[in-house]
Amino acid sequence: MATPSHEPTGFQAIGLQNVAKAPQWAAVLRDVREGVEVVGNVLPFRTNRYVLEELIDWSRVPDDPIFQLVFPQRGMISDDEYDEVAALLRSEAPAERLAETVNRIRLGLNPHPAGQLTHNVPTVGDERLAGIQHKYRETVLFFPAQGQTCHAYCTYCFRWAQFVGLDGITFQAKETDQLVSYLKAHPEVSDVLVTGGDAMIMKSSVLRRYVEPLLAPGLEHVRNIRFGTKAVAYWPQRFVTDPDADDCLRLFEEIGAAGRHVAVMGHYSHPVELEPEIARQAIRRVRETGAQIRMQAPLIRRVNDDPRAWATLWETGVSLGLIPYYMFVERDTGARKYFEVPLLKAYEIFTQAYRSVSGLARSVRGPSMSAFPGKVRVLGVLTIRDLIDSHIYETLRRSVGFDLLGDPDQKMVLCDFIQARDPRRVKVPFLAELDDDAAWFDDLRPALGQKRFPFERDDDTDREQRHPLASLTELLLE
Repeated sequence: MATPSHEPTGFQAIGLQNVAKAPQWAAVLRDVREGVEVVGNVLPFRTNRYVLEELIDWSRVPDDPIFQLVFPQRGMISDDEYDEVAALLRSEAPAERLAETVNRIRLGLNPHPAGQLTHNVPTVGDERLAGIQHKYRETVLFFPAQGQTCHAYCTYCFRWAQFVGLDGITFQAKETDQLVSYLKAHPEVSDVLVTGGDAMIMKSSVLRRYVEPLLAPGLEHVRNIRFGTKAVAYWPQRFVTDPDADDCLRLFEEIGAAGRHVAVMGHYSHPVELEPEIARQAIRRVRETGAQIRMQAPLIRRVNDDPRAWATLWETGVSLGLIPYYMFVERDTGARKYFEVPLLKAYEIFTQAYRSVSGLARSVRGPSMSAFPGKVRVLGVLTIRDLIDSHIYETLRRSVGFDLLGDPDQKMVLCDFIQARDPRRVKVPFLAELDDDAAWFDDLRPALGQKRFPFERDDDTDREQRHPLASLTELLLE
């Protein structure tokens, strides 16, 4: 491991209680400061001194992308909700009344999307396993109780409900006993993702206590240990100058020596996060342990909805030894309406960025929606004319009638599954009707007049009701 070249600096969290003490705060417009205070009472707000001093260009506030990424903004809740909370704060209403209003608003923001509570939590007998999710066959997610916070919160975060204290909707496990037992009973699991929150918020001694049991005999089928973290961007000191930075890196080395692969799932949202020297030194030190860092982030309006930003992020990452992994679509939760980008625009941004980088950066996949049935990827836009030869189309039109066949130039969006609850659906393409405003999987409808998508359909029941082109197009897409 390389010797750190930075003097140690202690972590200092910044939230509503102390943000006014930051020297940059006085120059922020009053209505922007009010927005942070009001919305920060509804959605979680936490940043730190490093983010303020190294990542935000205060001359661009409030439009600076990192400011948008970490500071709550007025448009993140509805005008009526904003006015209601602002009035309570101005009147210094009792804490109980404010909490009641805030929690009502939170519950209306779809705090746990995509079946996280209802379908992802495994059971043994009648017992639900706290702090564990198992959605995809090969991968189990583990939520250690002491890792359920972050060095700074992203305002788009789909796990925002973990941080606001709502009873009954948080994931956390105090020990690994249940996890180990579950993994021994499920030899198909090859990957464990330690997530949160942020796995790297924990002291190395605590992290070690959670991870070491995964290296025990009987769990050799667990070949990959993943750590989900934003620390590489928001607090790279975790791997460089923190008192236990070396201990953390030694743990990575020990995991590798035990025959497991360490994958640091680094959440990089914007190329500015790769610019500070300490962020680059953190990358070098992590990579020297044998661990790989993969880059992933959602496409967020006002933050990185620009193909040049993504191309720069991926190319810079590759030059530093990172592996571009995912471009996600913002999930249907929290401040989604403030951040969401229509799927077609997301596809265009991804495609323009993808075309402008070298093959080493084209390991990235996207735009991907982590929806209920799986990770749905937008592959492109097609018409019936794109799918079949014009002569074949005219023959079919005469035989089945134009009204049934439809407009040959009607646009459809082509999708597939990168990952799925049902592994048989992975890489199987399907078509959906084009909607210029669609921003999430649930906004899509089956194409070609079908009542259901192929992965939802009972073929025996639906065969007689199928569109004349449905079977043909599915065959052509395979």
